Amino acid sequence: MRYYDEFPVYVPIVVRRAKAAKKLTQLRKKMPNIKPVVIEGRTLATTWWGKSWNRNLERYADYSNRIERGRSYVRHGSLLDLQLAPTKITALVQGSRSNPYKVVINVDKLKARNWSAIRKACEGNFDSLGELLAGKFPKALQELFFKEGAGLFPIPQEIHFDCSCPDWASMCKHIAAALYGVGARLDEDASLFFTLRGIDTDNLVTRTVADTAHALLSKAESRSSNVLDGVDLGEVFGIRLDDVEAPLPDLPSVKVKTPTSNQKTARPRKTISRKRSSQVSRRIEKKPVLQNGTMLATLLKAVGKARKGNSVDQLREKLGWTKTQVRNAIHRARTKDLVEMVNPGIYRQKV
Repeated sequence: MRYYDEFPVYVPIVVRRAKAAKKLTQLRKKMPNIKPVVIEGRTLATTWWGKSWNRNLERYADYSNRIERGRSYVRHGSLLDLQLAPTKITALVQGSRSNPYKVVINVDKLKARNWSAIRKACEGNFDSLGELLAGKFPKALQELFFKEGAGLFPIPQEIHFDCSCPDWASMCKHIAAALYGVGARLDEDASLFFTLRGIDTDNLVTRTVADTAHALLSKAESRSSNVLDGVDLGEVFGIRLDDVEAPLPDLPSVKVKTPTSNQKTARPRKTISRKRSSQVSRRIEKKPVLQNGTMLATLLKAVGKARKGNSVDQLREKLGWTKTQVRNAIHRARTKDLVEMVNPGIYRQKV
């Protein structure tokens, strides 16, 4: 073997780009769902989640010296396909051979103790899922999310990878390219980070709102049972709720006659007072009139009056709503005394 055969022949960037583009065109015919990583500009990641993903990889000594090998592959379009699924990354990376190399990376699910601490810290600290995915939350949460070994981002021991290339290195440049590609992909959709770590973002928002509501209600009950009467939870917790009901009709005012000087006895007429009282009572006890098409009216129709009731998941399938929308609508219905809980998580119309 000649000495120079041990070293790869330098391939100009222009040639590498053209080769990757040609192969991508071929793959699109066989793989219509292929998702290449395209970098526009000089920066590999621009959002908080994308940058934090790359920073997390680069801060570990056993990664910092090897991860750089994948930068040029991502920049020059060699990352032909990158798919993110729960706790798994798959990629196709164009190398020196005609066919791209297959990369498989498994990421451990977020540890339960990390999740518990993070969920508790999130209580009341972000307003909506949109702000969370946009990275718009307090600096204290940013530091907690990025905390080494205790935050949301995986440590090297939680990342396991394999590549079909003949490179003997444990982390080859194709794996490094796939890992850097994740940061670029998070710029497009930050929710993929939670998918990768096995976290349900809908559950995060629901549990955070539920924990906050429980804390507020417990505090309110110790002071007064009527503190939160009439409060719109959508505004309190920053979750946008659609109009779910029509306004209640205004009750007629009841005029009380004052006795005149000519009237020696100001005894009220019992029959009239009782009649007026019963009319007012019937108006107060009458259930709200719901307009067809509102979220609350739709929910009540789906809940039904069956004795066994319907679970949140069943209602979600019937209505096509998210869990957050179903739970918020149920809460509003229960405050109006329209829905009752048969068993934990099981609801029906209140008879």
